[in-house]
Amino acid sequence: MEPIILASASLRRQEFFKLLGLPFSVMPAKIDESHCDHSDPQDFTRELAVRKVKKVMDEMKTRMPKWICGADTVISIRNKIFGKPKNRDEAADMLKDLSGKKHKAVTSIAFYNVRKNKMDTRSVSCFVTFAPLTDQEIEWYLDTNEWQGVAGAYRLQGLASCFITQIEGSPSTVIGLPLREFYVMLKDNGYPYGS
Repeated sequence: MEPIILASASLRRQEFFKLLGLPFSVMPAKIDESHCDHSDPQDFTRELAVRKVKKVMDEMKTRMPKWICGADTVISIRNKIFGKPKNRDEAADMLKDLSGKKHKAVTSIAFYNVRKNKMDTRSVSCFVTFAPLTDQEIEWYLDTNEWQGVAGAYRLQGLASCFITQIEGSPSTVIGLPLREFYVMLKDNGYPYGS
């Protein structure tokens, strides 16, 4: 199989690539995620995923790979988008907002076929319901530092699973790479995988 450039520093996405047995190299795309005009979480994540791919394309120029993948995940509740918290206080505010409520996790993937000059983007949503959280539970979770570097200030695959009462959709969407959709995306774009 041909190597894919993963335009992400996310360890979770790298773990998914390893799980799938995909040859890849990591080239984190450093983009300013705060400059995005969309209030819709699908449009928001789609724009950021595409910008990550384009950033890698700009940086690689002459040694362009054949495939580039970018992805972005956000949490959304009451028309409010939560990305990665900047600090502990912001993380606490996010967890308080999520406490006892259902929210939406959205991940968008941008997959670029360099030979065909074709960008394919797809967005997947999943709904997660949190139990009501006490202030002590929030402080305990914040002390774990799991909130750092993740949308919505929680890791579904970590200790935050103690707070989750229901998941509607694929948990891999919340973690950062919806595996079913990504698998279909690879096949639809002619990447030689799973055949």
